[in-house]
Amino acid sequence: MEKRISSRGIIIEDGKVYAMFRRRIKDDGTVKEYYVIPGGGIKENETLEENVIREMKEEFSVDVKIEGYLGKDEGEDSIANFFSCSIISGTPKLGGEEKERCSESNYYEIRQIPIEDLDKIDILAKDMIMKAYNKEYIDR
Repeated sequence: MEKRISSRGIIIEDGKVYAMFRRRIKDDGTVKEYYVIPGGGIKENETLEENVIREMKEEFSVDVKIEGYLGKDEGEDSIANFFSCSIISGTPKLGGEEKERCSESNYYEIRQIPIEDLDKIDILAKDMIMKAYNKEYIDR
């Protein structure tokens, strides 16, 4: 099986990272709340850079500039590539599939999380967020 390749964009402004807050009510009635870094799967003939720029436009309604590559997180069935980005136009607001699927039981909201509060929330890729915060870019 081929691994799913995706790109995710980390935007940090004024010591806060933009993240997508998720609240899902499962079939058994339990509630799961967590945060994700915006991004998604790569399309055919798309570079990782084009992928993250498109995903940030779709999910956050902003145009971004890539500041640097932060690395990848490889799982059993996926490879997520992380980029540090800055907003060049637009104000972050929910868009794309997330806006269409947003409901009481499957809720999405863009939030800014202070870097010092990262340990208080359920979010993956804290190491990548810290690399972006410290501008620790690597070559691909």
